[in-house]
Amino acid sequence: MQEKNVAHIIALSKELRWQIGDDFHDSLAESIYADASKIVEGSVTKGDQKSSFRIDSKIDKIVTSKIWGFPLMLFILGVVLWLTIIGANYPSGMLAQLLLDTCHPLLKEGASAIGLPWWLDGFLIDGVYLAVAWVIAVMLPPMAIFFPLFTLLEDFGYLPRVAFNMDHLFKKSGAHGKQALTMSMGFGCNAAGVVATRIIDSPRERLIAIITNNFSLCNGRWPTQILLATIFIGAVVPSTYSSLASLSAVIGIAVLGIFFMFFFSWALSRTVLKGEVSTFNLELPPYRPPVFWKTIYTSLIDRTLIVLWRAIIFAAPAGAVIWLISNIYIGDESIALWAIHSLDGFGFLLGLNGVVLLAYIVAIPANEIVIPTILMLTVMATGIPGGEGVGVMFELDSVTATADILKAGGWTLLTAVNVMLFSLLHNPCSTTIYTIYKETNSAKWTIVASVLPVVAGFVITFLVAQIWRILG
Repeated sequence: MQEKNVAHIIALSKELRWQIGDDFHDSLAESIYADASKIVEGSVTKGDQKSSFRIDSKIDKIVTSKIWGFPLMLFILGVVLWLTIIGANYPSGMLAQLLLDTCHPLLKEGASAIGLPWWLDGFLIDGVYLAVAWVIAVMLPPMAIFFPLFTLLEDFGYLPRVAFNMDHLFKKSGAHGKQALTMSMGFGCNAAGVVATRIIDSPRERLIAIITNNFSLCNGRWPTQILLATIFIGAVVPSTYSSLASLSAVIGIAVLGIFFMFFFSWALSRTVLKGEVSTFNLELPPYRPPVFWKTIYTSLIDRTLIVLWRAIIFAAPAGAVIWLISNIYIGDESIALWAIHSLDGFGFLLGLNGVVLLAYIVAIPANEIVIPTILMLTVMATGIPGGEGVGVMFELDSVTATADILKAGGWTLLTAVNVMLFSLLHNPCSTTIYTIYKETNSAKWTIVASVLPVVAGFVITFLVAQIWRILG
């Protein structure tokens, strides 16, 4: 009899739960805060009203405003990216000149002097070393600028305001408001963003946040976006406006990623992960001035150098793989050329090419090595003068030289746009895939989270390529 009563109560509670409406939790939270405010008014005595002035609340009226909140978010992101784009070019050229123009020939001469076999010379210097050198030259400068700026915003207390502004949109998409925080973490690292979903209590909403976190541009993809936007997008406008055009393109890709996050959260919450949206109460922390030099130091050590070291760890074996597949032949063609030619047809449909698709396969371990891998494969596939042997990259004096490599590989504005899109919409890196499996303990959801962005990338790039060619 008791069990029947319990079952009846549970069934009745479930029925009533859906009858109270979607706004019940919000209304409950608002009434609690309203009651708390009345209690404070009746029990707290305030002194001089001037002394009660708080700069935090004055700033928040602007930062979290329905009118100014989102434009301010885009403006701040734009300033950070503009500083990154402008500031990264010169140190990148200097590093490339040092590592590629100076050190690479010296290493080749040294290997020749000690009689190193050609295959070991090529494997170590033209494969492993050059991949590592490209990663350092291409990735280090933008990361060394972007991460400290992002950390300063985080320490200042601005990121919780971003979550506050976006809470309503996440609720509309059927996701949890705290996903705004995990999304922000994903802009640094998707694996960290996946781990950060632990702050979401609802298993259903946490799973949505995990599956869609890859649509946040992680640190390994920001330099790719910035480099391609600088080379190709900035070139289609007068030089006076090239930086602004590049900046707008990168911001557009980041915003597009947020749009896809909302879209797939909405789709998942209304199909396979249907359920009720839970409550999210967010208390905004006070603003505090960052300890500038300490923040710069910790961001360089904890983010920039650690991410760079991770990229180098993955770049070294990737460079070795590229050299091997470029020098092991099947008939008259190397494995790399055979794979590139096999993928060219499918790549053309997507507005890409075989080099890009092969690069993304080789670079699954880490997003940071995509551009260096593309450059190495392009030099190998095109036989650009200056590369002494298959799989060798030649000197890089500036971003202009990188543009020359890509254009020699047949890149057009369409190729660059679709690579930027595919950089946003493709599978997570191996570290994130492993983290998703550990957090979900499910092979099924790990596969869904890994395959869903790739399918979206194929569909979007295909549509863009076909529309581009029809209109062009």
